[in-house]
Amino acid sequence: MNPYDDPDFDLPAPDISREEFLAWRAPRYGTRHPTDFSNPLWAWLVRSRLYAYTANERFKGPSSFTAGPMWCFHRFGTSRTVLPDGRTVYVAGEHEDYYDPDFYIYNDVIVEHPDGNLTILGYPREDFPPTDFHSATLVGDRLVLIGNLGYLDDRRPGDTPVLELDLSTFEVRRLRTQGEGPGWISRHTARYEPDTGQVVIQGGEVYTGADEPMRASTDEWALDVSTWRWQRRTLREWPQFWFTRADRQRNHLWNLRQLAWYQSVNWEKEVNEERARLTEGLGFVPDPALLERLYQPWPDAEALAVDEDAFGIHETRIDGAVVRFDESDGLGVRVVVQGRLAGERIEALKQGLIDTLRAIEGVDWEVATLADERSGESA
Repeated sequence: MNPYDDPDFDLPAPDISREEFLAWRAPRYGTRHPTDFSNPLWAWLVRSRLYAYTANERFKGPSSFTAGPMWCFHRFGTSRTVLPDGRTVYVAGEHEDYYDPDFYIYNDVIVEHPDGNLTILGYPREDFPPTDFHSATLVGDRLVLIGNLGYLDDRRPGDTPVLELDLSTFEVRRLRTQGEGPGWISRHTARYEPDTGQVVIQGGEVYTGADEPMRASTDEWALDVSTWRWQRRTLREWPQFWFTRADRQRNHLWNLRQLAWYQSVNWEKEVNEERARLTEGLGFVPDPALLERLYQPWPDAEALAVDEDAFGIHETRIDGAVVRFDESDGLGVRVVVQGRLAGERIEALKQGLIDTLRAIEGVDWEVATLADERSGESA
């Protein structure tokens, strides 16, 4: 069982009454630490991994626009940890995006036992805030949970959220850390080093403010699990840039790539429909061929293969440095120069990218430098 597997639409629904469905339809916070929320509906939703909308429709539930989000286990940003005794622990995660009526960031812990039984635990919000895109690292009989994307109002630039999940009692407690941490980080990886007694994190992105784009985390950080003190292991200072349309509207790169893919597989109906949508949005007929030169500024630039699951990520090697382009959020393109690249080459790269993006979108684009925000004391 994995929260990222495809939903099982054929799994028989539990035999529960209408009243039982309505009683357990919605997510909620625990009242004690932890609160056992195990029930047939949620267990079925964990096993089936149905989308909230699909599950609600199956039970003919009330509209989420009026009744609030439906509980589900089809989530992103959930951690999955297999324990030595065979149990699997899933922590929190989110369902859908902020504009969807079923959007919700969870603060629960789900334990799958070796015999297939499930325990679903909830927590008071003040003890365990809604958490997603964190890391969960097994250290002895506890999980160290680092980072969070979270709801916008919960984010605190400069702080690094750290929680400890006791695997014997399943209590969660917030930890106060010391030293210079990575900031409000999410989508990173983590590993435990027994020799040093440190949890080491790398990658991911850092929230620096509501009016600022997420900044790629390019350094490696270590958290000592005996003193809870952060240590910065690297100081790479790789240049980062943020390209956006001058009018701050969403770009059409994803749609253009869809059009290019439909063309590559000769799906004529989809090609015509996507081209029509793009033409309406752009005000002119799009040219997918421009994508081929978007991140290939010069003949000697080498396109690199990336993980097929790395949506919207492209990498190019230029003069020995790897330049990473991230267009995944639809708002802009984040560029990270991983290594040394001459200043004149960087400026030429920036101008070439703006020129191609302008040709693709038919509007002006702007570029901003993303500063290296140093965090202070973490809490």
